[in-house]
Amino acid sequence: MIALYDSKQVRKADEYASNELGIPGVILMENAAKSIFESIMRNFGQEITDKHVGIICGKGNNGGDGFALARNFLLDGFNVIVICLANEKILKGDALLNYTILKNISKANDNILIINYSGTRSLKVLEGCEIIIDALLGTGAQGELEEPYISIINYLNGLDAIKIAIDIPTGLNVDSGRGDLIFNSDLTVTLAELKTGLFYGKGYANSGKVEKGSIGIGEDYFAGLDVENYLIEPEDAFNALPVKDPAFHKYSAGKVLVIAGSGEYTGAAFLTANAVMKSGAGASVLAFPESIKNIALKALQNPTVLAYSDDCDEFLSEKSIKDIKEKIEWADAVAIGPGLGRNVETLSAVLEILKRYKNKRFVIDADALYALGNDKYKSINLVNKILTPHHKEFADLLNISLDELEADILGKGKNFAKGNNCTLVLKGAPTIIFTPYGEALINTTGNPGMAKFGSGDVLTGFMAGMASQSCSVDEAAITSVYIHSLAADLLIAKKTIYGFTSTDILENIPYALKFICDTFTANS
Repeated sequence: MIALYDSKQVRKADEYASNELGIPGVILMENAAKSIFESIMRNFGQEITDKHVGIICGKGNNGGDGFALARNFLLDGFNVIVICLANEKILKGDALLNYTILKNISKANDNILIINYSGTRSLKVLEGCEIIIDALLGTGAQGELEEPYISIINYLNGLDAIKIAIDIPTGLNVDSGRGDLIFNSDLTVTLAELKTGLFYGKGYANSGKVEKGSIGIGEDYFAGLDVENYLIEPEDAFNALPVKDPAFHKYSAGKVLVIAGSGEYTGAAFLTANAVMKSGAGASVLAFPESIKNIALKALQNPTVLAYSDDCDEFLSEKSIKDIKEKIEWADAVAIGPGLGRNVETLSAVLEILKRYKNKRFVIDADALYALGNDKYKSINLVNKILTPHHKEFADLLNISLDELEADILGKGKNFAKGNNCTLVLKGAPTIIFTPYGEALINTTGNPGMAKFGSGDVLTGFMAGMASQSCSVDEAAITSVYIHSLAADLLIAKKTIYGFTSTDILENIPYALKFICDTFTANS
């Protein structure tokens, strides 16, 4: 796992550097500028042809980083345009020092132009730049943008150039991942340590590639901090894979019962049941209405169909439980929800199953989540349960608006998982796993092509298969979320994000598993 930090923790690193290590702020700024320059050149150096860069600087230390960065570009032979939102009368401290140095250099160097901002017309000089760098505001900025920042960011976002953000994109609240208007970066070089808000919400959408820039204080300060938020690494998914004993047979390798599907929604059940078998589980059984079982028999690849009596109603009800209770007890994990429908009798049956089998491992998705609404989840023992809502489903579960959820996704997710001692997989871009221990684990794989019907059903089945084999439901969630999205990423090599389906993701899971196993066994 890669640790993520909040803005307050990172700002205190400057105090640590000054008070404990005795490093002057101007040295920290110089280290940051060098690191940012190296990151930009490493990522985009081969794309640059005529070496024109524009840097727009605010009045604080973020602007000071921009002034120092300008000197690095000058030394590398770039033509540099610096637009300042403040002059010497407003600038202070290290930012003023770096501005003064740059101004003195400009007197003898024709490759640099320094302009004081006087309106959006001042920004027209940036239109010939290959690179635009946002050095306007840092982590200390609070609230939504006001003028002149609104006009500036709108203008910069419209330019055809490589866009770089220093520390965070202007307009992003790095602690909440929110912001109405945000600089749209291709690369964000975040200083000292990785900040949580860059990796979810609007941060995920606007930060581009995120790299850590050094201010020269090492890792000791951060190693001693309490951390609750992490990025999932590929080795986390690999290490959480279930160990396969050579003596395993099909009933000891993981047994899954899938309770899914109805006459109204059949396809979701088949995706879920088929996905179980891609996990390495030994057995997958689909509990399905007897009156339409022939549909399932034709659609399934390997799973067995357990037909329950439905009196031709084509949906699950409490009277159906007697037909499937033996298989619930038999299963190592149960997936419940996809395509069940929201018939009142079905919702009652879901609640009854979850209450009866409180010690069983469940992956609860889709219509089964709906059954838990109106605070009914509070009557269920959710230990060893994985809930897999998307954002709207989770907001409905909490009886709050989507806006209220997205204003505090991490807080709401942590409180729910910890308060109910369960694992919450909040599906989205990116998917975030919340553990019973108050942690948020942010997935690092996936692409927009996954946003289509059926993708979540595949994840539910694959996760249930992993839960039937893994020593913990958290490990099952980590591996499943990462591998499922990796399967979609690997499809990009042969299909565009427009052209692949949920079935394509399903069929590509074995290749994603092989990819990650080959990667780490080759390096061991």
